[in-house]
Amino acid sequence: MGAVGVLLLQPPATVPRFVDVIRKTLLVGETLEIGLFCADPSSDACGAVERQAANAVVLPISGVFSKHEAPGHYVTGTPSSAVLFAADTPYRIGFPGAIGDRALTLRFGEALAPEHLDRGGGREPLASHGLLRPRAMLLRNLLWARLQTSAIDRIEGEAMALELLGLALGAMGAGRAPLRPAALKRRRRAVERVKEAVALAPADRWSVGRLAAVANLSPFHLCRVFRQMVGTSIYDYVLRERLSQTLEAVLEAGEDLTAIALDAGFASHSHFTARFRSVFGYTPTALRRIGLAANGVQLRKIVTARRRRLA
Repeated sequence: MGAVGVLLLQPPATVPRFVDVIRKTLLVGETLEIGLFCADPSSDACGAVERQAANAVVLPISGVFSKHEAPGHYVTGTPSSAVLFAADTPYRIGFPGAIGDRALTLRFGEALAPEHLDRGGGREPLASHGLLRPRAMLLRNLLWARLQTSAIDRIEGEAMALELLGLALGAMGAGRAPLRPAALKRRRRAVERVKEAVALAPADRWSVGRLAAVANLSPFHLCRVFRQMVGTSIYDYVLRERLSQTLEAVLEAGEDLTAIALDAGFASHSHFTARFRSVFGYTPTALRRIGLAANGVQLRKIVTARRRRLA
């Protein structure tokens, strides 16, 4: 297994004092580093300006955070998304609702994806965040589960992480229709307000009208703008957010699946199972059974076997 880092019980100077942070290096490969980041804030205030020394993709497992990239412009990180932190690029972090977050981090050099990260070249640069496809969400949680065991070796973890990084960067590269800067800024604000509201209460009985009020748009306009900006419908996004929040609990054996379903806002175990299977290709029971097997080959098969269906 790769080198394991030391828990930082005291946050570094760049992290705001109102946030208790734990950083842990889980595995160091030849091309990238896998880490864990946990934040427990006492306030939803936005922190000081920070910069990363290396490129990083952050993949929340639970909770929510906001990355403020410029005045009035921020993106929301949730378990259904990936957020890019480009090296030496300033940002500030906030924690909506002060609920904090827990995330896998993939740190890598520009040599790994220069055509995407070179903002001075001819290719259009990546967006700073993207909506993960079901296959990527599964791979993220299965990688996290494998990293909790002593059986994983470096080549296995690095291979899974590289595939996950590719899926995350691909989600950020989806093209969007060109808009005037002012119009694009307004749409981004509206979409991020909706994503933040859903992340704080995914199990709520959301309606298009309620979310339109959050976005300060008409219901019709919100549906059209949201699909254009995010690449999916409002309903599919809320469903995916609810399901992504359940993945960790499903993969653990401790909690009853019916309780997980009800806590996530589903009407029944059967409703949850049907929606879970329609998105991930497996029922919660089947995924839990495979996860408990703690077999690296078996875990990889669950991601690759239905590649065409979930991609």
